[in-house]
Amino acid sequence: MILGQENMTFRFAQKEDAALILHFIRELAKYEKRPDQVFATEEMITEWLFEKERAEAFFLVVDGKEIGYALFFHNFSTFSGRGGIYLEDLYVDPAFRGRGYGKASLQQLARIASERGCNRMEWTCLDWNKPSLDFYQSLGAHPKEGCVAFRLEGDALNKLAE
Repeated sequence: MILGQENMTFRFAQKEDAALILHFIRELAKYEKRPDQVFATEEMITEWLFEKERAEAFFLVVDGKEIGYALFFHNFSTFSGRGGIYLEDLYVDPAFRGRGYGKASLQQLARIASERGCNRMEWTCLDWNKPSLDFYQSLGAHPKEGCVAFRLEGDALNKLAE
């Protein structure tokens, strides 16, 4: 255990945590230099996470204070015939970085995946974010070679849906 982690716990987010989740989303967006791209509201988070149950989140708690979070959802591999977990967000408050809390959060998510019978975890990382890229690779994660991520959104999504 890393120094300072003896007072670390995790707790799953509840409906009343929508504002705190949104706070961490905004903090992550600032770090990623994309604060103007957050359109989520507390109501949307409540609806999609807690009413529709399309995603889950847990908080990293140190000395009774939430210092970070992970937001994730299940995906499915047709090749393996098993579910997986897609990590949408992982955030640790800058004042607590470099102490092993990010790794502890990924370990917690790996435990959740294992307990649920999942055989993989996936996520994306911005290509300029060298500290995170190095961190993920130090854990044994690797870029998914031979694949290019695509996104269909906004007007293009609506046009295709017509």
